[in-house]
Amino acid sequence: MKILYTIVLVALIAFTSSCSTPSLIRTQQSLPKVYADTNVTDEQKQDVTITLFRLNNYTDTPRAGLRASNILEGLLLSKGYVVTSHFSKKTPSINKARKVAKGDSSKYFIYGGVSEWRYKTGIDGEPAVSLQTSLYETENSKLVWSATGADSDWGNASIGTTAQDLLLEMIEE
Repeated sequence: MKILYTIVLVALIAFTSSCSTPSLIRTQQSLPKVYADTNVTDEQKQDVTITLFRLNNYTDTPRAGLRASNILEGLLLSKGYVVTSHFSKKTPSINKARKVAKGDSSKYFIYGGVSEWRYKTGIDGEPAVSLQTSLYETENSKLVWSATGADSDWGNASIGTTAQDLLLEMIEE
């Protein structure tokens, strides 16, 4: 009987640990720090200004880029970044995005896309999300940071929570 319990426990652990592991690739650099550790007891907040555009939608799901951008904006704001959003218009080219970011006096701008935003077909209907984001310096369009990730979750999770978890993992070190 102990062997049966052990087999069931090992199978359960293997099954649950493999169901929601995101696939993630990032540049070696991280996002610029909002808080600079000036000494052991004090952290100084730096204004890191970012212009955020609607992520390009490469899916069949209407407004997937807008939805992902909205979640990304909330995460960046919660981390202390100063964000100027441009969601109302279609995503401009990188050169036009740079000009808009310069007009916003932002040091950086974020550009990217959504390549999957759906519920898988079948009984479980699991949410599946795939995103790519890049942070560029406004001054010269130099790539500072980039991350690409994909994740899926259990059938009782939403696309929004799956995307939020993935984006949070993408922007954290």
